Amino acid sequence: MVYDITNFNSEFNKDFGLKEQIRRALVSIMSNIAEGFAKKTDKEFIRFLHIALGSTSEVQSQLYVAFDLCYISEKEFKELYDSAADTAKIINGFIRYLNNN
Repeated sequence: MVYDITNFNSEFNKDFGLKEQIRRALVSIMSNIAEGFAKKTDKEFIRFLHIALGSTSEVQSQLYVAFDLCYISEKEFKELYDSAADTAKIINGFIRYLNNN
């Protein structure tokens, strides 16, 4: 959805810095989870999950900027923000699970 919004919203698409930053943060979430998993130890995986959590917060912060600049509607903001919040909850749950393992 972030890619769709940044592609098709002409104002967002013109803001190259914000567009690229939110996309990088979004991809960073998945990339850090994958990289941490590849490390094959819970300690390293947890470290990368924390980095993924930071990227999730970064996406949420950038959504506020996009909303404040009227690049996205309130509905789009809420949907994307809530999706990021759900992602953070899943990552936190995974961290708790690995810490108790």
